[in-house]
Amino acid sequence: MKKFIFIIPLLGLLFASCDDLLKEESFTEVGKDNYVNNAAEAQNVLLGVYRYMNTDAIYSFNLSILFTISSDIAQCEGDGNSSFRTIPTNSHTASYPDVQTTWQTLYAAIYAANDFIETVSARMGEWEYADQTLANIYLGEARALRALYYFELVRWYGNVVLMKTAADSRKDVAEFEQADPADVYAFIEEDLRFAVDALPWAVDDNLRSNTAFRLSKGSVLGLLTKVYCTWAGYPVRDEAKWGEAVKVAKRLVESGKHSLNPDYEAVWRNTCNGIWDPQESLIEVSFYSPTGLNGDDATGRIGKWNGVQTLAVAGVRGRNAANWKVTYNFTGEWEKHDDPRMPLSIADYSYGYHKDGIDTDGYITYFDQIAGTSNPSEDQKNKKRQLFTPAKWDTEKYVTPANFLINNDKSNVNWYVLRYSDVLLLYAEALTEAGGALGDAIEAVNIVRRRGFGDSEHDLSAGLSREELREAIRKERAYELCFEGHRKQDLIRWGIYFKTIRQTAQELQDWYENANYAVNRYTIEGRHELMPIPQRDLDLMPKVKQNPGWGL
Repeated sequence: MKKFIFIIPLLGLLFASCDDLLKEESFTEVGKDNYVNNAAEAQNVLLGVYRYMNTDAIYSFNLSILFTISSDIAQCEGDGNSSFRTIPTNSHTASYPDVQTTWQTLYAAIYAANDFIETVSARMGEWEYADQTLANIYLGEARALRALYYFELVRWYGNVVLMKTAADSRKDVAEFEQADPADVYAFIEEDLRFAVDALPWAVDDNLRSNTAFRLSKGSVLGLLTKVYCTWAGYPVRDEAKWGEAVKVAKRLVESGKHSLNPDYEAVWRNTCNGIWDPQESLIEVSFYSPTGLNGDDATGRIGKWNGVQTLAVAGVRGRNAANWKVTYNFTGEWEKHDDPRMPLSIADYSYGYHKDGIDTDGYITYFDQIAGTSNPSEDQKNKKRQLFTPAKWDTEKYVTPANFLINNDKSNVNWYVLRYSDVLLLYAEALTEAGGALGDAIEAVNIVRRRGFGDSEHDLSAGLSREELREAIRKERAYELCFEGHRKQDLIRWGIYFKTIRQTAQELQDWYENANYAVNRYTIEGRHELMPIPQRDLDLMPKVKQNPGWGL
């Protein structure tokens, strides 16, 4: 097993003139007079730009788990809004700490990317030819990373400050102004277009010494597809971008450089053990630490918050809190389709014992836990159905001893930011919305379904109308990509987030009158499609205005 180990060279001050606005630990600042003198040194600093992906504020927790829970397919544990439930129930304010830290860390990552791009661009002309070749690839990676960080900023926070250079970050805070989101998307597009030309395909790359979990041409084409589909949707609604998404996705699909892993379960076994699959995995965050005890270690929370509930066994395993719960309207609908992906995606069980100890089966189903009767009532069953969790990151089932971490909070399980199946479904969606060939769109969806079902008997019908296909694609995205951090943003860009929260609440109430769905009580239309601009930053930047609905 090979893990992406980050080498962070050190030193320096970050955002010295920005007061507390964007102050954050630096993974890249170095003594520039004495470093970044060749491609090897440049790569070390570049890995520091990647390193921001591993922070709690980005993909270790907030942008993988905390911010993405509340949708029609998942919710946070419990029926209140206190403590860790505040953001998942949409009851946070502009002063909530995680709202601030994610904003701040994304800007710190952007500053690091800007600084790297400027430093390497200024120096590489003096390097040997081989180093210049590598430096151009590294610039492609850095610009793709900058684009990814800006993409997360603009889709979560909407009206953000655009800092194109390191010098922009050092301006007086009174000068900062928000950019039109369309201009932010245009800057992202420019970066990704550069990266497409600069980066090799993952399967063809013989220049970088280690390509595992590194961005490639396929990564960038996939990300650009997702950017265009988001740009085309709410709130910017530049529908011309559907056509651009078609072109970019088609280039990736027709390249033959990426494909689906034929075994859907292997996708989860791989990511739980840090196994790099360059065919299906386009952007994946690698988490690894031998101990998980050092605060600087690149561990994540994947499988702890969003995995199968697991009780701790001293010296054997840590506890999995399993604070993500699956809404039963989603489970109940999916049960009707006999889809092999469902039992691999939704756990109706928990681990109460060590798998090599008392319980030889390794788990107990929630229905088996109902005491006192072999014929439980529907009310008893419904209470247990609310405890179902995601199963994709089942640490007991998938994680091998070599990757196992005995810890109550952290794991070595990776996080998929973008898989090839996501791009196939985005391609189908873009074709549908752009007025393209429905046959090609249906085929793209069916490629995903054939892998999922293991046959072609469950293919979508060739006779679907455009409206029927749109609905089928939206359902397929829920089934294939459930709990992977996409659903909430999908509902937002489709312009139906609030409507869907209300509809889900009604469906759950119709199913079980005591159903929990706390997010419905706090979600406000026109407010919760975006995060608020953090209050501390708003107070420091007089020209910056709060997002709609958050000035209450």
